[in-house]
Amino acid sequence: MILCQSSFWQLVWTQLQQTSALEWFGTITGFICVYLAARQHILNWPIAILSVIAYVIIFYQYKLYGDVILQLYFLGTCIYGWYYWLKRKEENQKPIVSLSKPEYLKVIAATVVLSFLLGAFLDQFTDTDVPYIDGTCTAISFVAQLLMTRKVLQNWILWIVADICYVPLYLYKNLALTAVLYTLFLVLATLGYFDWKRTWKQATQ
Repeated sequence: MILCQSSFWQLVWTQLQQTSALEWFGTITGFICVYLAARQHILNWPIAILSVIAYVIIFYQYKLYGDVILQLYFLGTCIYGWYYWLKRKEENQKPIVSLSKPEYLKVIAATVVLSFLLGAFLDQFTDTDVPYIDGTCTAISFVAQLLMTRKVLQNWILWIVADICYVPLYLYKNLALTAVLYTLFLVLATLGYFDWKRTWKQATQ
């Protein structure tokens, strides 16, 4: 496997040595916000805003325009999510909901369509060399973030898929630290799913 090859880790180490302070900042705040989100802590939102601002700059520099759009979208959803979580807390409502099978299928279909549309847009109107891969990762993250703001359990499943897609993309773009971050995101998303699922089951019993 590629992860077991010394040349792979040498590449990662070389890229890490060239990592900018801005990417370190975005990585650290990004890790903290996802960890807090998995723990259902409302401070994940303001910390996420700091990470988003850093990555808008980073992704623009590396011509990952789909991710620039995604980060700007994240900025809006972070503000909304912050407000929505505060509101739900005040209303003392059940914090986590789960999609029905028909709803889940609709979400998947919408994600596939959005992936194609974003890929076509990036291919036609930008100079990125990874339009459809970037578009697919962006679309999955778009939908996952929306579900997270509404505290939908299945947001974590989409994040798991997105993280798996992002790791090789960021390695290709020489963003090794960000690739490591998304590997950690993959672990946190998996833990977050089971933690939210357990909480949801307890609330619905």
